[in-house]
Amino acid sequence: MLQAERAQGALLPEYHRATPECPHPERWHMVDSMTAEVEVLEFLRTLVTTIKPNLIVETGSFLGVSTVWMAEGLRANGFGRIVSCEFDPLVFSKAEEKIAASGLAEWIDLRNGSSLEIQVPGAIDLLFSDSDLDIREQEVRRFLPQISPTGLILMHDASSHQRKVREAALRLEAEGLISVVLLPTPRGLVIAQKREGRN
Repeated sequence: MLQAERAQGALLPEYHRATPECPHPERWHMVDSMTAEVEVLEFLRTLVTTIKPNLIVETGSFLGVSTVWMAEGLRANGFGRIVSCEFDPLVFSKAEEKIAASGLAEWIDLRNGSSLEIQVPGAIDLLFSDSDLDIREQEVRRFLPQISPTGLILMHDASSHQRKVREAALRLEAEGLISVVLLPTPRGLVIAQKREGRN
């Protein structure tokens, strides 16, 4: 949070180390080292306007930056909502401030709680898993039955350097639960779809 406050919204060069799939991370930008890369934020917003989701679930709100970008897509669509959860109460309060100042609060249901415990009724059209690395696989397994057959699953921090999320996604694919594409961004991004129910 201190890094984000010091930057005061200025774009910084992405600082994550080079990987075989992304040898030039400095070509990307960040607002801080926890929020998704700026180019990934742009991708999220465009994805929302492209697939027109009724329900988005985001885990790991952090400061609410990615929440706001996706909510911008919902506003452009004119419908839908995003349920976003943050476990840490202090970080949650900062996200609340960000969302209140954004003018997008009507599209956002921000919750202070665990992604493994919150209840979200309805079919999920887009799941963005961006919480603690150790529970990303559990999150996807938990929400998988609720994800619509045409819905998308995104898992951030899936680079070959941060192997935990990458390996989790590939394990879910090996079990026949999802089909995975690994996008070569500095921190890595999985885009996936569940196999059950697809025609």
